Amino acid sequence: MTETYRASASDGVAWVTGASSGIGRGTCIELARRGYTVIATARRMPDLETLVAEASGLAGRIVPAIGDVTDSAGILALVESIEQQHGEIVLCFLNAGIYFPLRAAPFDADGFRKTFDVNVYGVINCLSAILPKMTARKRGQLAFNASVAGYGGLPRAGAYSGSKAALIAMAESLKFDTDLLGITLQVVNPGFVETPLTALNDHPMPFLMKLDEASRRICDGFEKGGFEITFPRRFAFILKALNMLPYSAYFAVVAKMTGWDSTNASKP
Repeated sequence: MTETYRASASDGVAWVTGASSGIGRGTCIELARRGYTVIATARRMPDLETLVAEASGLAGRIVPAIGDVTDSAGILALVESIEQQHGEIVLCFLNAGIYFPLRAAPFDADGFRKTFDVNVYGVINCLSAILPKMTARKRGQLAFNASVAGYGGLPRAGAYSGSKAALIAMAESLKFDTDLLGITLQVVNPGFVETPLTALNDHPMPFLMKLDEASRRICDGFEKGGFEITFPRRFAFILKALNMLPYSAYFAVVAKMTGWDSTNASKP
């Protein structure tokens, strides 16, 4: 079987991690607008309560579920609880992620560990909980939120780009299996979207997209299928093309695009 299943609100519920802000929050709202019961997971209940209120009056609804993706036992128990109380999870958007601007000097090993704990091992913990259930049912739809930053290394994004590259490669590899298991696996590679994470950036952000538009494109991608959901397409194509260049050209072009030069070495 090759990637034929498409989740629908009538089949079961959607589960979104990292739902307290940004793309996770926006996608929860858009899925509820499309009629889903959305189980929204984050670490802080007040953030989820405002999200529930925001979804009032939509075709679907949002159900808050406290959880920390770095807690493997807690996530396993959470998935069991979701399915017992609300039914089968048919669409799972593993979105939780963090970003720290990190440099070679001073080198912050703790920042790298925290980034990989959330961005990579958080996804692995969720897969450990949900993938066996989807495998047993021979249906389900999974999506990892990676990034176009995972196509190649970018300044001050060693941990972030590295973690997102790991997610892309992991999804590519697992897809060979999930195709045969009746499970649709997708990777979401956004460009710059107006979120609290991108608000940390002090460098140019070409093709910056509004959150509502990004959320619509993600949910459209869930419905249409295809392995990669990426936007803005022009920006994604530019970055993919850059990563086909020889490294000498790649580093020179990226440095110019980001305004990176020798003066940056002394900046935080």
